[in-house]
Amino acid sequence: MNGIITIAHLTLHEVRGRRVALAALILGVAFLAIFAIGFNYIYSDVTGATSPTSPIPRIQYDIALNFIVMAGLYAVNFLIVMMAVLTPIDTLSGDIRSGSIQTLVTKPIRRVEIVLGKWLAFWVILGVYLILMAGGVLLIVRVIANYTLPNAAQGMFFIFLEGTVLMTLSILGGTRLSTLANGVTVLGLFGLAFIGGWLEQIGAYNGNPTAQNFGIVASLFVPTEALWRLSAYYMQPPLVRDVPLTPFSIVSVPSVWMVAWAALYIVAALLIAVRLFNTRDL
Repeated sequence: MNGIITIAHLTLHEVRGRRVALAALILGVAFLAIFAIGFNYIYSDVTGATSPTSPIPRIQYDIALNFIVMAGLYAVNFLIVMMAVLTPIDTLSGDIRSGSIQTLVTKPIRRVEIVLGKWLAFWVILGVYLILMAGGVLLIVRVIANYTLPNAAQGMFFIFLEGTVLMTLSILGGTRLSTLANGVTVLGLFGLAFIGGWLEQIGAYNGNPTAQNFGIVASLFVPTEALWRLSAYYMQPPLVRDVPLTPFSIVSVPSVWMVAWAALYIVAALLIAVRLFNTRDL
């Protein structure tokens, strides 16, 4: 365990030295500032459109605010995806290419501890980034509109799980692939899941079981899009869940068993990464 903590600490120091976290933080703050300004103007328009004689019904008010917040979180979700894929993309392949990995393997640290330590460091970075970005969106909405997103904690958990899947795949790819090939592969897998998720939605909406089943298979292959849809489903009002009123309405809701599958998927990918790294000639 001491070896894992040591590698995690060294990895955090390395990320800070490359200023990757600083760049992501600056861009994140810029996004939150733009969202806050835009949301403030939109909220002013919504409240300005109502009057004592023609008030906006509460359900329409909640749906309108929920749609805006979900749009912000949709952007946050993509930022988390990019962070999960690109931050650890060369943590193993880059070290192997530069030869710096030799310094670590000659120490009394096992290769499994190197993989797990790096995974732990990037997992912490991903969690902190999600708290800052998603928490910032929710805080802005709460301060300006006094609106609380339903089941926000549950939704954030699914987004975090989605990011963890992609982060683990990025570390797995780094055990064998070059940095560029790894990035293309992991982002390609995310794109496959994204298209599969939309096919499942369209198939369910149009009553096409073939398209729906194809989407389900894609979600099993890479469960990222399914986790986002679960997140979106739980963070919307009951009416929006049952009736497709917004682009974020979920017609085909993934099973809760997809969460268990995603957890097993992460463990399996991590074990494969350890196995491949143990057998690689450095």
